[in-house]
Amino acid sequence: MNKMIGISDGSGDPGVSTVKSAVRVLDILEHLAHQGEPLALRDLVRNLKFPKSSTFALMRSLVSRGYVVRDRNDRYAIHPAFRDAFLRPSRFEDRLVAYAMPIMEVARDATGETVILAVQEATLDARLVAKCVSPQPLRWDSELGKMVPGYASVMGRVLLAHTDPARVDEYLARTPLHPFTPRTITDEGELRALLEDIRRRGYSIVEEEYALGGCGVAAPVFDADGTVVATVDIATIVQRFATAREAMIQAAVAAANEISARLGHRPGAGTEAGASEETH
Repeated sequence: MNKMIGISDGSGDPGVSTVKSAVRVLDILEHLAHQGEPLALRDLVRNLKFPKSSTFALMRSLVSRGYVVRDRNDRYAIHPAFRDAFLRPSRFEDRLVAYAMPIMEVARDATGETVILAVQEATLDARLVAKCVSPQPLRWDSELGKMVPGYASVMGRVLLAHTDPARVDEYLARTPLHPFTPRTITDEGELRALLEDIRRRGYSIVEEEYALGGCGVAAPVFDADGTVVATVDIATIVQRFATAREAMIQAAVAAANEISARLGHRPGAGTEAGASEETH
């Protein structure tokens, strides 16, 4: 006879499923794998937003099984033998996409618009690494692997806004600000002010600056160290943007923050994207 053997969450509630407990165990192990130092139980509860009682029970089980070690100060760390398995099952980009895709699908379904994930290249331009395409007949789409300019695209600007200023100086010194459309910002001073604005409010908006007929809202994705490692873009056509603008802002910021959390970013650290729109 076959039976499932799992780690109990200690709640004693028959309505708590094995699947839910398994997901929490994976979340705990992945979160610990990304930390530079052990975490106290209160930190795990705050970061993961799990109930304290069930988190304690899960940690006790993980310690007894050897997946997690507890130090003399009652702080927890993943056992070194398992860190790489939960930190880098493959190269970072593969892990990023694996974490992001389910979240992007939710954002796509909620907005009805295309959702794109991009990373920054050494050139400081952005490269598309994942997408969930809108089901609507008229929609925005781009091919994976495409490079888009750091200064003119909504994704490129988010990444540029969070890049070391010295590297931004070098980028602007070597990059002609070529207009892709009549609306493209080509004045360096205006662009620098916009990058500061993006960094302050936590998202970027582009309306027909990179391509006529295309609009988008993008927000930054942070890793456990608070470094911006990617950006999420909700992309649409200009005909729908006016009425969808606020919903797209909220969706882009929410998706970016959720992916950041999956990468080990701690909410409330002061670096997550915001969603209050300001005029500029």
